[in-house]
Amino acid sequence: MTATDNRPAQFSGAARYVLDDELAKIVNISMALEMPLLLKGEPGTGKTMLAHAIAESLHMPLIVLNVKSSMKLIDALYQYDTLTRLNDSRFSDSGRDVSNIEDYIRMGKIGQAFAAERKVVLLIDEIDKADTDFQDDMLDILDQMQFDIIEIDRTIRARIRPVIVITSNAKKDLSDPFLGRCNFHHIAFPDRDMMRKIIGVHFPDLNRDLTSACLDTFYRLRDVRGVEKKPATRELINWMRALQADPDFNVKQLKSAAIPFLGVLFKKSADLYLAAHQ
Repeated sequence: MTATDNRPAQFSGAARYVLDDELAKIVNISMALEMPLLLKGEPGTGKTMLAHAIAESLHMPLIVLNVKSSMKLIDALYQYDTLTRLNDSRFSDSGRDVSNIEDYIRMGKIGQAFAAERKVVLLIDEIDKADTDFQDDMLDILDQMQFDIIEIDRTIRARIRPVIVITSNAKKDLSDPFLGRCNFHHIAFPDRDMMRKIIGVHFPDLNRDLTSACLDTFYRLRDVRGVEKKPATRELINWMRALQADPDFNVKQLKSAAIPFLGVLFKKSADLYLAAHQ
């Protein structure tokens, strides 16, 4: 049987991660029910950083599986290094026993989470990049907390069930069976009050008037019609850092036609043009 934690620690945020009560509750409920937490929301809303914050707050190691469109599920479980074994069979100075296939098995990210000797946070990032079979088969593995390594006829069982966070940018629909086996939370883009709290964490000594002026400009630029990739929280923070680093910056520039460092906020040429000619 898989070991479980009967007294799960409570997550309430981290030093540089601001969250609302609803998100904190769904994180803690997911840990208590030992269910994966599926997070959706536009890029830059803090989905990925939430997993980092959970790991930091609860003092757990973080293992990150970055999903790619070409990825096969077995790659996330383990890899059998046939090339190294072939080379070792040709050269006798490797120090490995080529007859022992186990020496050539390397755990993937899910395998590492299962083999960990302490509870970890497993982040499966951008699951919507994978095909439906990958998604559903992966959740079968996570439900059962075990998988087989066919080359050595061994079943790997999780020593301790990890905390599982799955993110999606909603670029592709997830299957109903997948959705049914996760807790779900949509992280909306921060409103002005929440964003002010986030800014306060990153810039605790920033002048209140400057903060207000930056937020006014930022939300106005996000609403420019026709923009394809709206600036997110990380762009706002980097933009404010750029403003602070410029010795010639004056807050009055934010109300002018030539807003400084628009290229920090907008990463596409067409969007940059629209913002500059609002």
